[in-house]
Amino acid sequence: MKKILIVDDDITLRTAIIRYLQNRGYAVQDASSGVEGLAMFEQNPPDLVVSDVMMPEMDGFEFCRRLRATRSGQLVPFIFLSSRTEVDDRVQGHQIGADDYLVKPFEPKELVAKIEAQLERSRRIHSEIIRLIQQSNGIGGETPTNSSHPSPLPLTPAEEKVFWEVIQGYTNKQIGDRLFVSPRTVQTHLSNILSKLQLENRSQLIRFAFEQGYRPPVGHGDEE
Repeated sequence: MKKILIVDDDITLRTAIIRYLQNRGYAVQDASSGVEGLAMFEQNPPDLVVSDVMMPEMDGFEFCRRLRATRSGQLVPFIFLSSRTEVDDRVQGHQIGADDYLVKPFEPKELVAKIEAQLERSRRIHSEIIRLIQQSNGIGGETPTNSSHPSPLPLTPAEEKVFWEVIQGYTNKQIGDRLFVSPRTVQTHLSNILSKLQLENRSQLIRFAFEQGYRPPVGHGDEE
């Protein structure tokens, strides 16, 4: 289930968006300002952020700017909602780092379409990272000849099995089917893995595996 963070000081609109997205299968977090949104993002990074522009304490532009300045917030899809219709406002939003900009009032189904488009784009980037990892696994299935080998993972055997599945791009449900455990058990193992490796989400875990030279064993993942 994809997590969406909604940041808007209009509680009526925020409540309506939350209900609409939850009815379509999304897990939704919400905040009333950029300050609160940043704190919530740090505690539990979402898969996508939707933010108003005009808010107290910290407006949406500053919120986006600060989010993009963090490691975990660099790649998360970000959509602005705003009643500011000037072209310069939309241009500024994109220059700061937003991926899309929707002008109020809007149709909820248009927001969902934009969310789905950004999540699909994020999925394609994720898949490309997986492809690069698999490609670097060695030509003709040979073990890479790096002079330095990655350190042993500080994981239990069950966690290590989940680790190899995650870095190949499988979802919790797919991993559960492959390892004969429930998706909830997979998520528990994944949470432990992220905590032990001091990472925040799946994307960071995949990047970590790629950068540190962890490669699925030859033949791993072929028992479809």
